[in-house]
Amino acid sequence: MSEEFETLDPGDWEEFARTAHAALDRALAATRTIRDRPVWQPLPAETRAAFRAPLPRAPMPLDAVVDQAFADIFTYPMGNTHPRFWMWYMGASNLTGALADFLAGADGSNLGGGNHAAVEVERQVIDWLKEAVDFPTSASGTLTSGGSVANLIGLAVARNRMAGAEIREAGLAAVPRPLRFYASDQVHGCHQKAVELLGLGNQALRRIASDRDCRMDPAALAEAVAQDRSAGFQPACVIASAGTVNTGAIDDLGAVAAFCRSEGLWFHVDGCIGALARLSPTHAPLLRGMELADSLAMDPHKSLHAPFDVGCVLVRDAAAHHQSFALQAEYLDPMTRGIAAGGWLFDYGLQTSRGFRALKVWMALKEHGADRFGRIIGRNIEQAHRLARRIDAHPRLQRLAPVCLDIVCFRYDPGGLAPDVLTALNREVMMRLQEAGIAGFSDTTVRGEHGLRAAICNHRTTDEDLEQALAALLRSGDQIHQESRA
Repeated sequence: MSEEFETLDPGDWEEFARTAHAALDRALAATRTIRDRPVWQPLPAETRAAFRAPLPRAPMPLDAVVDQAFADIFTYPMGNTHPRFWMWYMGASNLTGALADFLAGADGSNLGGGNHAAVEVERQVIDWLKEAVDFPTSASGTLTSGGSVANLIGLAVARNRMAGAEIREAGLAAVPRPLRFYASDQVHGCHQKAVELLGLGNQALRRIASDRDCRMDPAALAEAVAQDRSAGFQPACVIASAGTVNTGAIDDLGAVAAFCRSEGLWFHVDGCIGALARLSPTHAPLLRGMELADSLAMDPHKSLHAPFDVGCVLVRDAAAHHQSFALQAEYLDPMTRGIAAGGWLFDYGLQTSRGFRALKVWMALKEHGADRFGRIIGRNIEQAHRLARRIDAHPRLQRLAPVCLDIVCFRYDPGGLAPDVLTALNREVMMRLQEAGIAGFSDTTVRGEHGLRAAICNHRTTDEDLEQALAALLRSGDQIHQESRA
């Protein structure tokens, strides 16, 4: 008797459909009632212990697996889909994107390339993103896991283009002079990782002083480039921020672009925080000069609220982009007909196997339209400015940085406290609000001053949410301060 043929398809399609539909209904209900749930709650010890169980060898009914997932996983999320989550600049996801992720998974296409519809979807999404940020249609682009890899790819093209040697073949040893990259002292930490991975080392990334508005100082940049040239280094690339991660400051993109052109430097823009604010007509002028970048990184899983993960990098010189990553392999010969026709998307990035990330962006933009996203982005920015005005008007609140986009840095300060005591007080306020499930603020340091940070990248946030959270923060701060004096 032959063994029973095994597959991963359902044994009972109708039962699978019932279970899947029930799971979808539970997920929709959870999102619909999200305001009724805490922003975050800690994982109980017994639930955490369940994730230490050994590899399952025998099957479990799917409905039991789904029940366990809802009980032990989806009950304890990070919280970034909640309207009062502002800890980190993440995005709040959207249900159309979640549906797209399911459909993409069911479709199962590999977006390494080839001749199929999913490839055309990715190309169209990249074209739409170019249009959204006024990048030239001739530019190339690729979707990535997020901003860190998008920035890495942009900087890799910059390194290869500016090296003055066939760096892919001969390596960094062939570079006549050590390369130098430049960014403000507010630059995201992913850039340090990038220059390290590119073999340049952290010392190759010169941090340029920022001004009182947390923007890169153009005079300090020019001085650093001149110093490096005199010292025998090769200035190669300036990284400007279209929204710093800490405060949302936007470097003078037009001035940096002009400087790069005059000095023969690559102009890279990290736009993962603010680039898509270009969709808001009111705030698009803040980003003037971004369209002049040689490469631009952005994050649709932030301001477009696509479910994690999807980033994007655009490169003005498509040939330089392709030359930095393309390979010819005998098992991936290009064809003019059949499934292997149409070119390879992996020739523009690191991954050969790539998920269908584009679908969640494509479907959400089709459903809502870019203008709606622009209005939501604009609303979040205006909410941040209103929050800043409330902070400025309150005697026990202090703002720590200018507000440009939708990030507000501030602290509770009753006055008369030593810096270390004030830091401990604000951290305790932050923790109590998180543990009570009221609101998610993070903490940070701006010019040596510790405080709290609200990154309002959330399409569900209302003014009432911000008022409620600020009132709770003041109550908590007052209570902790009174307890410390008792």
